[in-house]
Amino acid sequence: MDESGLKQKPYVISKWTVWEAYQQVRRNKGAAGVDGQSIEDFEKDLENNLYKVWNRMSSGAYFPPPVRAVEIPKPHSPGKRILGVPCVADRVAQTVVALTLQPRTESIFHEDSYGYRPRRSQAMALGKCRERCWRMGWVLEFDISQFFESVDHDLVARAVEANTTEEQKWVVLYVRRWLKAPTVWPDGRTVERGRGTPQGSAVSPVLANLFLHYAFDVWMEREFPHLPFERFADDGVVHCMTEKQARYLRVKLAERMEQVGLRLHPDKTRIVYCKDGNRREQYGITSFTFLGYTFRARGARRKDGLKFASFLPAVSREALKKMGEEVRRWRIHLRTTEDIATLAAWMNPVIRGWMNYYGAFYRSELYRLLERINTYLVRWARRKFKRLRSFKKAKRWWKGLTRRQPHLFPHWAWTTNF
Repeated sequence: MDESGLKQKPYVISKWTVWEAYQQVRRNKGAAGVDGQSIEDFEKDLENNLYKVWNRMSSGAYFPPPVRAVEIPKPHSPGKRILGVPCVADRVAQTVVALTLQPRTESIFHEDSYGYRPRRSQAMALGKCRERCWRMGWVLEFDISQFFESVDHDLVARAVEANTTEEQKWVVLYVRRWLKAPTVWPDGRTVERGRGTPQGSAVSPVLANLFLHYAFDVWMEREFPHLPFERFADDGVVHCMTEKQARYLRVKLAERMEQVGLRLHPDKTRIVYCKDGNRREQYGITSFTFLGYTFRARGARRKDGLKFASFLPAVSREALKKMGEEVRRWRIHLRTTEDIATLAAWMNPVIRGWMNYYGAFYRSELYRLLERINTYLVRWARRKFKRLRSFKKAKRWWKGLTRRQPHLFPHWAWTTNF
């Protein structure tokens, strides 16, 4: 892809940026949009399709198609979330804008904003939250109610405009068009959008972070510079020294959210006392859940072997329940036509993902779930092989298998009992 003809267009958009955006979309995979075109279909005429994206964007003639609405489970809690799935070409165009904005936004974003950013992760946010809970005894846990459905379009566009140059005014143009692109629901309804940005689109994460950078991060630095926080998209935790401080902050934060057209979730915004072995005051709420981890007093051991109660994160009960339900849906013990290697091939990516994420802190809370997987595997073996119907023989087979192939399943590094 060459750069010829760039100066003949109203907007200067590099073809190489379009190519880089396509590569990112391809790595992220994803479902087809309202046009039914998959990434594989898009690649059948790749050069022409990418040229169309570049040509229309450079000419100011790119108009995004509607977004397909899909209901998905929330990653760390019960309930459903509406995901907006753009067409493949639209994902490429959105990624072009995201890549253009990223150098500027990354230079201004707060160090404790962790959501959807390069070199930032949920584990980093959880680790920093754990450290600050040890130092400060009170927490304001907050959640913005229906953030992605409620965000004000004009405020988003103003935030983007404040961070683009004159040569990048096309970014604001297309952001406004994406914000107003209608949504097609599974029942065929097409709904116009007056507020909000579809969660799941390629440009939504940077727009959401940019909006909350001004709505929350900058406001906190100005109004409460001594109170540290961790924010991941619209979920966050602010650390306070006293209950009085936390109560005052909750009132002021609610007022601030109203100023920018948002509302704190009444049930998910709470003041929490980080009770442990040294903090022994009486308070009704002594735990909170953040990014799928529940923070509360847990048993810990000092270097000299003495036990004590520390305020620590571990996988939440809701997350364990969801993982347990998925294990049951696998119906492992009924897959007797498959061999153990085949089972491992399709189970291991999921198990490894659970271990990597939920095993980062206090991993012993995962052991019971992992042992259940082992139990299902033994049940599978006893159904598949008549010679293993006896429990003693099945146990002998299991010990031999884990000894011969200790790395067949990743969770065997943590537990091989049943």
